[in-house]
Amino acid sequence: MQQKSATETTPSEPSKPTRIRILDAAHELMLTLGLSRTTTKEIARAAGCSEAALYKYFASKEELFIRVLHERLPRLGPLLERLTAEPREHSLEENLTQIARQAALFYEQSFPIAASLYADPQLKRRHDETVRAMGAGPHMPIRGVAAYLLAEQRAGRVQPDADTYAAASLLLGACAQRAFAYDATEEGTPPPLDTFAPALARTLLAGIAPRDTGAAAADAR
Repeated sequence: MQQKSATETTPSEPSKPTRIRILDAAHELMLTLGLSRTTTKEIARAAGCSEAALYKYFASKEELFIRVLHERLPRLGPLLERLTAEPREHSLEENLTQIARQAALFYEQSFPIAASLYADPQLKRRHDETVRAMGAGPHMPIRGVAAYLLAEQRAGRVQPDADTYAAASLLLGACAQRAFAYDATEEGTPPPLDTFAPALARTLLAGIAPRDTGAAAADAR
């Protein structure tokens, strides 16, 4: 069967609000073509609107990409905000497992879209300028996880001398690697989330949980 070209993308349902149709079309095209090859003209055509209408909702393709990440992919921010506000609601291992699962899903779905950024220096530069202006960027999840771990540290469930930013970087780095590092293996697929997320949480916990054997250590487990 002949593969559908970008110009043959099925237009979004006209009954949906224009902004939603644009986001749906952008998400589909960015997944199939990559960010660098997707144009606002193609997005508008797939959304069933004019390019001028697209620019009424989004200032640029770069802003549209950020909105796709925030509104169409698994979101880590709300989970981190909730856990930071109530760090002792569940065990530290359960919380880290939740974070690892959500982060792995986000990177798994965002990597195919964002990878082409690094093949186009001009696009990457425009993207970086846009995310700075919007207060976004790939460093924000690291800050969010570090803030959560700092809350746990203050609650006595993380070692007082643990580097929470380094721990957050390790956790999210492993989740990001899961999105692309296993394609060349014999299986050709990443580790299942049901085993990956708990194993990652337990491994990180072994390095940051309180060293004593008292109540704090038991609570961390």
